[in-house]
Amino acid sequence: MDFKTPDWNKMNDGLVPAIIQDATTKSVLMLGYMNQDALDKTLETKKVTFFSRTKKRLWTKGEESGRFLNLVAIKNDCDNDTLLVSVHPVGPTCHTGSDTCWDEKNESRFGFLSTLEDTIAQRREAAEDSKSYVASLFKKGINKIAQKVGEEAVETVIEAMDNNDELFLYESADLLFHYLMLLQAKGFTLKDIEAELIKRQK
Repeated sequence: MDFKTPDWNKMNDGLVPAIIQDATTKSVLMLGYMNQDALDKTLETKKVTFFSRTKKRLWTKGEESGRFLNLVAIKNDCDNDTLLVSVHPVGPTCHTGSDTCWDEKNESRFGFLSTLEDTIAQRREAAEDSKSYVASLFKKGINKIAQKVGEEAVETVIEAMDNNDELFLYESADLLFHYLMLLQAKGFTLKDIEAELIKRQK
């Protein structure tokens, strides 16, 4: 693994913070502390091990619960006094049973696209009382939504063969917007598409 030995002397007690991040979803799962022995054991066993400040000993996450953090990669921060540890978690990470120690779901998010998905879902749910474009299209049914995706796909292809990049991006955005609506009309989200693409990697 290509990373430097942390500067153990910066914190006086020989510990550095270790931020634990899901390698797939990029969610931050928890924060622990490592010393040299904990880091060595993590690298040897490929299961994340901390130095527990309360137990005063090495502690492999999951040693009692079976909810291990399987090591993927380790990176140093710019000051070489904090570690970013990428993992594949086995089950929820927090002792409370939550996915993360911040009581958040450990799930893929796609930045603004996820926000847009949420907005589409909200307007779909409020379709009966809303005059929004999204609501009106959902009222017309899945055939109309599918037709709009087809129309936007054709317009995107036409613009792709032209030299106007601004129009190409405009039509591409229209296509993606309507495709997100079609996914929801069929009962799916971007997470389902992500899962399908991940399956194809294997």
